Amino acid sequence: MSGPRILFVVDAGPRVGGGHVMRSLTLAGALSAQGAACTFMGPPAVSVLLDAFAPGAARLAAASTEPRDLAAAVGAEPFDAVVFDHYGLSSRDHRAMGQGRPVLVIDDLADRPLGADIVVDSGPARTAEDYEGLLPESARLLLGPGFAPVRPEFAALRETALAWRGEPVQRILVSMGLTDVGGITARIIERLRLRVGETALDVVLGAGAPSLPGLAKVARRDGRLTIHVDSPHMARLTAEADIAVGGAGSSTWERCTLGLPTLQVILTENQRAAAETLAARGAALVVDGGAAGFEAQFDRGLTRLMVDDDLRRTLAARSSELCDGQGAARTATAFLQRISLP
Repeated sequence: MSGPRILFVVDAGPRVGGGHVMRSLTLAGALSAQGAACTFMGPPAVSVLLDAFAPGAARLAAASTEPRDLAAAVGAEPFDAVVFDHYGLSSRDHRAMGQGRPVLVIDDLADRPLGADIVVDSGPARTAEDYEGLLPESARLLLGPGFAPVRPEFAALRETALAWRGEPVQRILVSMGLTDVGGITARIIERLRLRVGETALDVVLGAGAPSLPGLAKVARRDGRLTIHVDSPHMARLTAEADIAVGGAGSSTWERCTLGLPTLQVILTENQRAAAETLAARGAALVVDGGAAGFEAQFDRGLTRLMVDDDLRRTLAARSSELCDGQGAARTATAFLQRISLP
């Protein structure tokens, strides 16, 4: 008997970034490893990311990204369950597309009703009370970084990476998100180039990132920069780096899995709560990318991270305690159990 057929309804684009696709791909991989067959549906930006990171992934076309057209496309297909990673959809949409099938929603916001059997929210400060009145009474909550969908290659490198955290800074990973919201990566690199001496800079971008053309030119004359476009090697880059400058999105949990000391930049309001919790727990240094004093805050944080060996060791230890990289497997097991119920 073949495994369940699961549809992922996912969002992506310049406004929301690519994190929805990447974490959904990770969960789909964990589900596939347990026998499920997964298909993706979403706007054109989703297909661009799938082309780069999972060209063989099955896809379903919809007439548009409007909920009614998404629902019509889903309703015509023989799926056994649906996963939503799309902040623009709520309970009515989930029910229309789910049509009585088991539904899992990946969320960070707790700001709208959800028609879910299972909700995954990896926010480190998230509690069940945050979802009170927003879910069916029977819904199950999978909360905290222990359920964050992190690709298995990160967990595979965890022991090796944690063994040498706190060493002198020779390599910095810069990963502000594949879509490079507002061209933030170029701003970050401009500051780093003036302040890191001969330290190597690994810069990760998506193919459509607005900073890419300019940074490619800079890299041709600055040997410290290596540009990685749609890199399939994020686990290795994260393990090899001594510190990171990173966006406060879903890649947070990749860095935590490998204990990478990070200066984390809040890029959108929905990232704030998780980032501030990490800061309060001593698991990251955090600055607000939209604050009036961002540049001065960034420079102070970078200096601390580069010169203070003890700080880097502390950040590595506390961040690695938050996430072990096994969240996708835990979530997949829970969802498949729900699907198997009569």
